[in-house]
Amino acid sequence: MAIPEEILKISRPKNTIVQAYGKDNNKYVVRQRSGYLYKNGKSIPINGSTIGHIINGVYVPINDNEPVRISMSSIEFKEWANIVLCNNLFSSILSELKQVYCEKDAITIYCISIIRVCNPGIKDYELKEAYLTSFLSEIFPDIALSKNTVSTFLSNLGKSCTRITEFMKNRTKNVKLDHHLLIDGTLKSNESEVNTFSDYSRKAKTKGTKDISVLFAFDLEEMEPICSKCFPGNMLDSISYEEFIVENGIEKGIIIGDKGFPFSSSKEYFDQHPFLYYLNPIKRNSKLINKYNLYDYTGILSGFDDITYKKEKCIDENKWLYSFRDANLASMEEKDWLKYTKKNGNYKLETLRKKQKQFGTVIFESNLETSPEVIYNAYKNRWEIDIVMRFYKSACEFDETRVHDDYSVMGTEFCDFLSTILTYRLINKFNKISLSQKYTYKSIMKILEKAKKVKTEKNDWKLVKMNPSQIEILKNLELIEYTDIPKKKPGRPKKSIQ
Repeated sequence: MAIPEEILKISRPKNTIVQAYGKDNNKYVVRQRSGYLYKNGKSIPINGSTIGHIINGVYVPINDNEPVRISMSSIEFKEWANIVLCNNLFSSILSELKQVYCEKDAITIYCISIIRVCNPGIKDYELKEAYLTSFLSEIFPDIALSKNTVSTFLSNLGKSCTRITEFMKNRTKNVKLDHHLLIDGTLKSNESEVNTFSDYSRKAKTKGTKDISVLFAFDLEEMEPICSKCFPGNMLDSISYEEFIVENGIEKGIIIGDKGFPFSSSKEYFDQHPFLYYLNPIKRNSKLINKYNLYDYTGILSGFDDITYKKEKCIDENKWLYSFRDANLASMEEKDWLKYTKKNGNYKLETLRKKQKQFGTVIFESNLETSPEVIYNAYKNRWEIDIVMRFYKSACEFDETRVHDDYSVMGTEFCDFLSTILTYRLINKFNKISLSQKYTYKSIMKILEKAKKVKTEKNDWKLVKMNPSQIEILKNLELIEYTDIPKKKPGRPKKSIQ
């Protein structure tokens, strides 16, 4: 909008420009020229800082001695310890992101993921405030995280889904040959009528809500998630299983699934990748059990007194079968079955004899020939994936999807996946220094949240006062250095009593 002639004629300092602002463009600010930019042979002026305003037809300069309004003041009290620790543990992910995204986008994704870990359950419109009041704004200044900006960014992130796939594939390439990959999924509530991921799952039909399904691959040796992908809530595990391992380029390692992820659904893919192995439990009504007499155990498992096993080659399908029976678990299952049948009055001797063969048993099929001890120990550690799912939903509070369209779901789930990686790196760090023996994950994060820094008159940052036990935690996490505590001067010697 053109500035009125009468406003331009008002006396003001040289080398300045008048600009209109306000709802009706009826207010005027005076800015100083700060220089010129030469582009395509032309001299383009550059506008500098504001030096005054035109009020009631008079130029009114800004009083330099007047204090700045508090709404324009910088934030001088920020969260520090939780942000710095996350950045220390998570910095390698930023390098991985920069392989796929430009630096600005990579840092934005990185910051969103860290904020979600430090502020469980945070809404997208709260990200900006959390960013400005934390040390993230000091480490990575000028990141745009307003409500509308984040909404658009997550949608654009989902639209470029091939980059997400590329990021996941880069991670799976680094999986070592002897590493065990646990694959499992979880359901998240999603009542959107817009995106195609929201649908009724088998479990959700009983509670009347729609879900989306999120599949994870967890590296048991590294103790962190490797890749993930979201599917419609009503998709069968056998279908999503094959698409998951193919799209994420999982070509080596040992995949440990459950009964919902049958090998038969992706047999061709495994045949094409000789360094990729599967280990799946089979159902107790499988025909293979009677065919190979898998309940006739041939030995006692090394390192265990109450577990028997049998290893058998399945010639027809070129795979191995591993059968185990836990005597303690069998006893517990039989007790539970007897209580149930007594309560319902349907006890039958022939049913009990049939069940007694099944109680406490688990049978695996695998294209890997190895010792039964290796197979059983891999099975024992499979519960780690359940902890991943629990932390994904509870610790990070990702049990519900709040976005609507497909693109936003994919963008949001990608950031949630990164936050889950960071959560596990924090857990691993706490376990390494035995901090988890004294405190829960959430209590440690609460202590770190209290460790804030305030800006001093010298324009540097100082840690707020904390109690000695909390300071000790910061030292153990290598956030602050140990300092030698000066010894007290020796006092007077005790008087001898005669």
